[in-house]
Amino acid sequence: MKRIADSTVRRLSMYLRYLEDLDTRGQHTASSDELAHLCGTTPAQVRKDLSFFGSFGKRGLGYPVHELTARLREILGLQREWKVVIIGAGKIGAALANYRGFRQRGFSVAGVYDNDPSKIGQPWGEAVIRPMDALVGDISADDAPIAVLAIPADGAQAVVDRIVAAGVRAILNFAPTQITVPPHVNLKSVNMAMELEGLSFALTNAGYLDEGAA
Repeated sequence: MKRIADSTVRRLSMYLRYLEDLDTRGQHTASSDELAHLCGTTPAQVRKDLSFFGSFGKRGLGYPVHELTARLREILGLQREWKVVIIGAGKIGAALANYRGFRQRGFSVAGVYDNDPSKIGQPWGEAVIRPMDALVGDISADDAPIAVLAIPADGAQAVVDRIVAAGVRAILNFAPTQITVPPHVNLKSVNMAMELEGLSFALTNAGYLDEGAA
């Protein structure tokens, strides 16, 4: 299979959410026009995204909602449970540890870790905060392939190096710094300042963007 763009994967995730809602409401079919409208894209883009993974639906009849929902869950790897470790028991870590969507989407929080002695042993969502010294051993023992990094920039790269060596293969980085990983490790960074700057740009240049779109 050719490499799939991140933007395509994000749209697949959106399609899945809307299809699950339609399935819950008992709707049996959905057209590319309907999915495009719900997800803010075009029917041609919907058809192109799905065509990477096979042939779905029939012209004039639409996509079978239940079957496509199941197939997208399989494509996105949601047919199994993924263990996740959260590194950093601050405000971001707290929000993530208590996020119900993790369990609903098949992600299990295997552990939460921090280096603050006053936090060690405290309940954190469904987990208990453990010391950073236990992180590497726990990752290896629990076979947790995904890590969420929610720690200050200082020392973030050193932590990443340790968890990659322990077997982590995917990292969601909230640390406000650029980190590097080996080619076999998937890295996604969430830079909230950059996202807000993007919104600021859109608001500041709304007139210019509208003219460009015309």
